[in-house]
Amino acid sequence: MFVKSVVPRYVKNSRGERSIEIELVTYEGRFKCSAPSGKSMGKSEVVCYHKKGIERSMKMLKVFCEKLVHHNFIIKKIENLKELNELMLRFEVRYGKFGGNVWYVLEGVFLKAGAADCGKEVWEFINDDVNRGLKPKMPMPVGNCIGGGLHSRRVKGKRPDFQEFLLIPKEKSFGRAVTKNLKAYEYARKLVAPSLGVRWSDKKNDEGAWMTSLNNEEALEILKRVAKKYDLRIGLDVASSSFYDKGYYKYKNKELIRDKVDEVDYMNKLIRKFGIFYVEDGMDEDDFSGFKSLVESAKKNRTKRLIVGDDLTTTHLKRVQRAVRGGAINAVIIKPNQVGSILEMKKVVEYCKKNDIVMIFSHRSGETMDDILADYCVGFGGQFLKTGIFGKERLIKLKRVMDIEKRLRGGRLI
Repeated sequence: MFVKSVVPRYVKNSRGERSIEIELVTYEGRFKCSAPSGKSMGKSEVVCYHKKGIERSMKMLKVFCEKLVHHNFIIKKIENLKELNELMLRFEVRYGKFGGNVWYVLEGVFLKAGAADCGKEVWEFINDDVNRGLKPKMPMPVGNCIGGGLHSRRVKGKRPDFQEFLLIPKEKSFGRAVTKNLKAYEYARKLVAPSLGVRWSDKKNDEGAWMTSLNNEEALEILKRVAKKYDLRIGLDVASSSFYDKGYYKYKNKELIRDKVDEVDYMNKLIRKFGIFYVEDGMDEDDFSGFKSLVESAKKNRTKRLIVGDDLTTTHLKRVQRAVRGGAINAVIIKPNQVGSILEMKKVVEYCKKNDIVMIFSHRSGETMDDILADYCVGFGGQFLKTGIFGKERLIKLKRVMDIEKRLRGGRLI
């Protein structure tokens, strides 16, 4: 794969903030990849950009990209990205860290070009089952319907303390699941509207979810009605670290303070009352034992429930291993730019597969129009794809999976 040109540039993400896009030109064509950014970030995540900011990362990137021109890379499998990684690491020794977003976008664009060079799409290129002639299973979408927490700061006054109120279909077709979530999303809008009483054009949060001044239980009551009408499962991204402080969970909507034991009891109460299937970051990001209590409660009640680590695990192999060995999770969020390198993410994926841990490939609150996340989810065998329900940056990823599904159903595997 001969590099004719590599051009980095700024693009705007869904929050209107600057992000980085790279355009790579080879003899196989022109390829682009851009990086998302998170707002609710775990303490153990790699930083998005250089410690001096995105401007410094861009300056470094321009110098680095010039060194790649006329270089010939042999990328026949995902592990061949190691050559690019070694060049990046040597550059960082001299100039400092690029940041996880730069690693994400560089590896992503080279992966796209490498796949094309082999006559494959990205999901085919990275999928071991495809290489053995097997069709991959399609994930199910996890959609953010009602929003709160850090993603809904534009709400004046009170808002739910929990960050995301999720809808999760269970269908044979990904396309049908997406359609069902969209219908449910519109129905939820009618139920949530009275809580604000103003025009709806500006009532979507950072991830396209409906904003509201309702408290957690009131939002869940609405979600339960929506889920029942459309036969959907209910999920929560509690993002509890965002309101955890010095050993206590400090709820603002109802002005309550709970200790660790109270928080576990509260989570279990909500799970039972609303039949919640999916609970993400129900406890603080360093509370492995608290997560374990939620898992044990699910086992005791013999309920099929996903206890999901995100801030707890941050797609870092050592933290995922600690959580799995300690029985703290049975599902994990996979965000490539949390750990920086796709090859490091692949180690997490392989470990999860060996230990039967459910994988949810997830977007970030500040998303771009890049759809490579969908390829990662299908290619690496993720059971769920969390992208939100509405918004062009979310829909493009859902459409990408639908296109892959359509192609597979047409019988044209390779």
